[in-house]
Amino acid sequence: MMTASLLHTDRLILRPHVLADYSACCALWSDVEVVRHIGGSPQDAQAVWFRLLRYAGMWSLLGYGMWVMEDRATGAMIGEAGLLSAARGLPELDGVPEAGWVLGPQAWGRGLATEAMEAVLGWADAHLEADAIRCIIEPDNGASIRVAEKLGFTALGDAVLGGKVIRVFDRRLLLPGTGRGTGAAGGGG
Repeated sequence: MMTASLLHTDRLILRPHVLADYSACCALWSDVEVVRHIGGSPQDAQAVWFRLLRYAGMWSLLGYGMWVMEDRATGAMIGEAGLLSAARGLPELDGVPEAGWVLGPQAWGRGLATEAMEAVLGWADAHLEADAIRCIIEPDNGASIRVAEKLGFTALGDAVLGGKVIRVFDRRLLLPGTGRGTGAAGGGG
């Protein structure tokens, strides 16, 4: 069974979720401002519990998943970042790992999403056998779009998910040791 590797950045430790994270995850996913651009509805305790179980299952079944973003200075959980497979029914995401990040308000505007996802994508470039990683972002979520662009994602186009327009972004994985992608950005997969 595969579990998440520990990843370290200047300000963060990215680590696997543990049961003790449940309360912090509940606080994160029930915050109206946090979920405003991620489905729009706060999640109840059961939905967060199922989320934690999904995270463990992705690592076990897929060999990738989500990490807790822990502040190195305080040890506090400030968010989550990583890769997922959510079976959203969007052809653009079929068979392609999806990047995702979410931070609590105390961590906004400090470059921590970019820092965490640089570590995640570095791990993916070294460990995944995939040509690309994609992410979806609501078009009015300027902060996350800026993060995606800094990370090398490019817009593929818009799609509809749950009755809302979302923008699909694509990033080619790097060939080990080259600093080059595996090919030109493509359409839906």
